[in-house]
Amino acid sequence: MSAKPKAQTKQTSHWIILILLALAQFMVVLDISIVNVALPHIQHAFHLNNSGLQWIITAYTLAFGGFLLLGGRNADYFGRRRTFLAGVSVFALASLATGLSQNGTMIIITRAIQGLAGAYMSPAALSIVLVTYREGHERNVALSVWGAVASGGAAVGVLLGGIITQYLSWRWNFFINVPVGIFVVIASLKFLDRHETGVKKNGLDLPGAISVTGGLMALVYALTEAPTYGWGNVRVLPTIIAAAVLLIFFVYNEYRYRAPLMPLRIFKIRNVSGADGLMVLLSAGLFSVFFFSTLYMQNILNYSAIRTGLDFLVIPVCIAGVAVNIPRLIKKIGHKPILIIAPLFVSGGLFWLSHIPVNGSFWSNMAPGLIIMGMGMGAIFVSVTIAATSGVPHHESGLASGLLNTSQQVGGSIGLAILTGVLTSGTASYLKGLHLSAKPTIYDISAATVHGFHDGFLIASALALSASLLAIFVIRVQKASTDPSHPEVSAISA
Repeated sequence: MSAKPKAQTKQTSHWIILILLALAQFMVVLDISIVNVALPHIQHAFHLNNSGLQWIITAYTLAFGGFLLLGGRNADYFGRRRTFLAGVSVFALASLATGLSQNGTMIIITRAIQGLAGAYMSPAALSIVLVTYREGHERNVALSVWGAVASGGAAVGVLLGGIITQYLSWRWNFFINVPVGIFVVIASLKFLDRHETGVKKNGLDLPGAISVTGGLMALVYALTEAPTYGWGNVRVLPTIIAAAVLLIFFVYNEYRYRAPLMPLRIFKIRNVSGADGLMVLLSAGLFSVFFFSTLYMQNILNYSAIRTGLDFLVIPVCIAGVAVNIPRLIKKIGHKPILIIAPLFVSGGLFWLSHIPVNGSFWSNMAPGLIIMGMGMGAIFVSVTIAATSGVPHHESGLASGLLNTSQQVGGSIGLAILTGVLTSGTASYLKGLHLSAKPTIYDISAATVHGFHDGFLIASALALSASLLAIFVIRVQKASTDPSHPEVSAISA
């Protein structure tokens, strides 16, 4: 008689754990996009120039992308719950400090600390998901919820940022994280197991940690600055060289170090390599969507920030609708067919967006493409996480999740840098082709900008198509294995 209530308690506990972890990940993703709408208000408050304003975004993404791998390995090495709680606590404190910032320098520094905390919090949370739910349908359902929340955070952030900035203050975009963070910490202390590491403490790979973190940060920095200053600029080219040297040293160090930060043997798991490569390609195309679409809707169609955010809600709705149902399909056909077909949806949606007109409207010219793309994204983010983590030992789950997140951030940075350059080049080429004898009109500039969008969306579509081809030739069909060392019973399977 007592077994049933106990099973129900465990099932309830598993759902609470999933909600807590997804909520933490939502904060991380949300903070990448929520600040965008508030930038003009911050600029006015602190009298920042465009370069200083850019660093409010760049400081967060640099720290987040640069420390993700170290954060994932830290979770494996020092304990998942300990790393997660530390990350959430620092993230909440940094958010409070950002909201209280009195000048541009302070807000840039605190944003970097936010990114650093997120880099520890995110892979630790995903690692806990991987070891809490057994590989197979149970874990797939958990990852579908995780994927829907994580991938929808960016679009929801645009809407929340507009509402909070307009009706409260730009500072509340950061203050909102404080009560959420406190709730997550208190609830985690009650419901999360300790998740102590199984990795032997042979000494942390500090040379590897420093070289890979420095190399990735240098690469992201160079890719961020290149569209503005050019690839041959004195602040860009030396940084690229430094990034290459650091990353080459990192690979050499991992081969020879006794307890490496990133054991290169993990890439012998074919699905890990394939899934991470697929994520790089997809992120390279998808990061441009919000950037280009926001510029088109606000600068060309003259939509307000709130209207833009409301329209973007079609993306998370489509993502969530597909993501919560995709585990049933994965259970029947596996994740490989989905990773082949879903990128084609993304590619098709981006191809549709490559035909947006100057005098367009959201529902006629943008919504169909965004809906198709959102459906593909909802299927991809769940399936690629399954592929990237299937067959990975529990003691390296943090490493696997850190690699997947790093692939997303680095791929997105590379793609955004390249596609921004394509936008600039396409716009200039269009204006040059007009052979104007006088200053271009507003319509000429708008038409040239939209032409640049066309070029950018077309290349993004090609990147998504390449992701489908990668899934065909690299991803393997892999049956879920039952790990006898994993004691949990199925708690959330449908």
